[in-house]
Amino acid sequence: MFKILLLQAAVILAVAAVAGLLAGSGGARPAAISALAGGAAYFLPNLLFVLRLRLAMATSATQRAGAAGFLIGEAVKLSAVIALLLFLPRMIDVNWPALIAGLFAVLFVNLFALLLKT
Repeated sequence: MFKILLLQAAVILAVAAVAGLLAGSGGARPAAISALAGGAAYFLPNLLFVLRLRLAMATSATQRAGAAGFLIGEAVKLSAVIALLLFLPRMIDVNWPALIAGLFAVLFVNLFALLLKT
């Protein structure tokens, strides 16, 4: 799980660098920050979810409680992602294509990790 988080962080940084380069000199900083923010909007709740899963695995709990906890945790994670995405335009000057690129890049890391594992 932590390898995927490290890969997600690396991809966020790479997308932010590319967004900064593609935006040119005038909009490089807002584009890079938007790409970082878009990636972080998924990465941070995902990090907390993984840490919570690790903690749950360390304690002895029944499988049924584990499954219910997983589903509740996933719902909380997705709600946090949506809340962060709604809150970001109030915090920073958003470059929407860069933000969406950062978000999608992090989401595709999960997809490729699943594909490579099978």
